[in-house]
Amino acid sequence: MKAEPLHQALHSALLAQHPALAGRTLELMRDKGLAHDHVRLLGSGLLARLPKQSQLGLSASDNLAYQTACFERAAAGGHVPRLVGVIAPTPGLPRGGLLVEEIEGRPVRLPGDLAAIAETLASLHVLPLPPVDARAPLIDAADALAALQSEIRAQADYLAQARIESRSRGWIDEALQRLDKLVAEPARPAKCLISFDTHPGNYIVTGDGRAVLVDLEKARYSYAALDLAHATLVTSTTWDVDSGAELTAAQVLQLYECWIRAVGAQGDFERPWLVPLREAMWLWAVTWCSKWQVLEPRRAASGADGEDWSASRSDATLIAHIRNRVETYLSPRSIASVRAELAVLGQVLR
Repeated sequence: MKAEPLHQALHSALLAQHPALAGRTLELMRDKGLAHDHVRLLGSGLLARLPKQSQLGLSASDNLAYQTACFERAAAGGHVPRLVGVIAPTPGLPRGGLLVEEIEGRPVRLPGDLAAIAETLASLHVLPLPPVDARAPLIDAADALAALQSEIRAQADYLAQARIESRSRGWIDEALQRLDKLVAEPARPAKCLISFDTHPGNYIVTGDGRAVLVDLEKARYSYAALDLAHATLVTSTTWDVDSGAELTAAQVLQLYECWIRAVGAQGDFERPWLVPLREAMWLWAVTWCSKWQVLEPRRAASGADGEDWSASRSDATLIAHIRNRVETYLSPRSIASVRAELAVLGQVLR
């Protein structure tokens, strides 16, 4: 949405729901993601986080409830922004929004901030697991690995329509078969709270060196190894325009070892799962790329509910960057590089 109508809609919503903030000057931040607009409330220390869609396919109200729970559950770890309030959906803001603490700092610098990212992820992963009946509304599949497989397979349905070379498709299909074999085995790692969206562009590094995870909308109870993979795979580290870098296998190992030290005994138990679930997370990323490539040319949906990957919802510069990233990640060169990295890591992380 353009700045002026977005500001008007937000001002009206604040006036009705949070009148103490209605007089603040509003500043639309640069568009960096497909799921939210962010507006500064100058002088308040707050941001309005305004959904463009729900990446989980939820209704507007359920999406707000889910994101509220994400911030509330992760708060105990001390490495996420403080949630201040909720903006209920209005005619001008049909998806509503959240009011969250604005974190002051800089983008991640790789590989220098890997240890800080590892500490942030550990702060989530060591949180006590709530009783089963207290985990809603966050995703909590009884078999989180099988659920991930289903999610990946659903996205893989778009591979046939995506612009992808035969070598790439063949390597992805091989990895899908390995995932099927992994799921067929009875063993599973322990579940914990994870972000499931840990690419380096989702952190701000504060003056004291903390990496604050500022984007929380897909948290769930699943496997810590997925977060570690998402933070360090090339499909993540080169995603954001402000923090892009390609890591060596040795640098990836640095994050894993920092995390293992931070979580203690939990890390030793997780170690055999780090590489298999790294490949699974990569599969999630490249099958999502095929899905986005197929869906982004479509018109924006008229309603306020569910997913909507239409390119028209985001800035043209951002969309051009993502198109380039998606094409790169689906290329044989990129996939061959990931395969080689997995082989190296598999020799060390057992």
